[in-house]
Amino acid sequence: MPPGAGERAGPGPAKKDASAAGLRLTWPLMSQALSQALSQALSQVLSQVLSQVLSQALQVLRRLAFLARAAALALVALSACPPSLGADLKPSPKPSGPQTDGAFHKVILDTDRDQDGDGQPEDTVVNPMEIAVAPDGRVFFIERAGLLKVWDPKTRATTVAGTLKVYTELEDGLLGIALDPKFARTSWIYLFYSMPETPVDPDGHKTGVNRVSRFTLRGGTLDLASEKILLSIPTQRDQCCHSAGSLAFDAAGNLYAATGDNTHPGESDGYSPIDERPGREPWNAQKSASNANDLRGKILRIHPEPDGTATIPAGNLFPKGSPGTRPEIYVMGNRNPFRISVDHATGHLYWGEVGPDAGGPNDQRGPAGFDEINQARAAGNFGWPYFGGDNRPYHRYDFASRQSGEAWDAAHPVNPSRLNTGRAELPPAQPAFLWYPYGASTRFPAVGNGGRTACAGPVYRYDGRSTSPNRLPREYDRTLFIYEWSRNSIIAVHLDKDHRIAKGPDGRLLMERFCPGMTFMRPMDLEIGPDGCLYVLENGSAWVGNRDTQLVRIEHRPDAGRPARP
Repeated sequence: MPPGAGERAGPGPAKKDASAAGLRLTWPLMSQALSQALSQALSQVLSQVLSQVLSQALQVLRRLAFLARAAALALVALSACPPSLGADLKPSPKPSGPQTDGAFHKVILDTDRDQDGDGQPEDTVVNPMEIAVAPDGRVFFIERAGLLKVWDPKTRATTVAGTLKVYTELEDGLLGIALDPKFARTSWIYLFYSMPETPVDPDGHKTGVNRVSRFTLRGGTLDLASEKILLSIPTQRDQCCHSAGSLAFDAAGNLYAATGDNTHPGESDGYSPIDERPGREPWNAQKSASNANDLRGKILRIHPEPDGTATIPAGNLFPKGSPGTRPEIYVMGNRNPFRISVDHATGHLYWGEVGPDAGGPNDQRGPAGFDEINQARAAGNFGWPYFGGDNRPYHRYDFASRQSGEAWDAAHPVNPSRLNTGRAELPPAQPAFLWYPYGASTRFPAVGNGGRTACAGPVYRYDGRSTSPNRLPREYDRTLFIYEWSRNSIIAVHLDKDHRIAKGPDGRLLMERFCPGMTFMRPMDLEIGPDGCLYVLENGSAWVGNRDTQLVRIEHRPDAGRPARP
């Protein structure tokens, strides 16, 4: 119940006339008033006592119900496994909402748990970010405060493999994880994290560095001394926002790293943040996303070498040595590419672009805010902060005079900012793969409506040679899974042979909610495991301080009677 709900302010006590002039009350009237006052006081006392008794009784009943539910779940867990393992199993945690949908079943691997025996789970999985599934079935996942955790299918337990010291203010922290393509042999783990130090530059501005580094796992423990620094990304820490941090490998062993525009999203009315006034640098994305000589607001691509260095693969956006550019850039013009993935069969890069907040278009400023799912078949510029959605242009805007100028040209974008340290002429802007506003989308109705936090998950490839009994079925072959943190949903986007959104005979786009009867509490990351199952990291029902965070595996079990086992 919200604070104050159920409380009603009654009338205040009657005011007493200090002079009492002219006041005359007969004894019967006074007696009647006293009787009513005593009756009301007694009624209030009895009401409060009864309320307290009922409250305590309800607490006892809730406690008994919890114990009964825990006992039932424990019996289910014991009956679902061989007797030799039953004595070692802990009672299954209480799931959040429906965990099945037809032949699809969730298996909870880790979740927030009751630590002190009061029947209420504590926040034991705190602010999780990304997951990575190893060939042997171990699931590695990170928490923003710097913890690297691993769930082991042999022990069915989660342990802390290591802790990094990180800066966690704004949107920074331990943000991304990827396992080396030859992890079974190398035990190398790649992490994207924010350095804890926050130095102040000569102008008095707080600065920081985000790193992408390789570490070695030795005996189940992260060896911090093994760090090999691959990328260092300078940032401003005067103001929030947009750090991104997602990591992914392609089939050629190239490592992709997503970086946000490091720009405050407020005070631009939900349109393009291009404030050129002195002291407003944190509110200007032209310093980063549209700056070809800056690593922020990009998706970077490098090739890690065995000696711990990194080289630049062919085909990045700017050839090495091009004036006013950085060769690590694969995609530029990003606002907040929060989650990325790479289809190993095609090499296509997918990402969700969390967009600005304008509730509607403005003829003098630009389009309504859109979130985007993007597909890059090759290196390119995806437009921010000059374009949104399907290349809808923003207008030049003078924040001092509040006067609008001409719209930007998608075919010939130019960065004229005083903060631009790179080339002025930029590659042509590329439109989004799909895009949607806060309201219902007429073009992509499957995404629904509501808040927006677009994320791109993996492309599933059905393997008929696999012996995994629980892999996703053939109907999801060549399907891109996208997901919405704000809308608590996963969408299956079926791709045609040309890897565009497939269409049915009626021309309708083949996109639908995945497992609509199953509950997903703010999905934070999705991965396809080597077993062909979908692994989901659920943040929980709130932004922070959750008690219902879950790491789960979604199994397809045509025999719906089979119990789910971790």
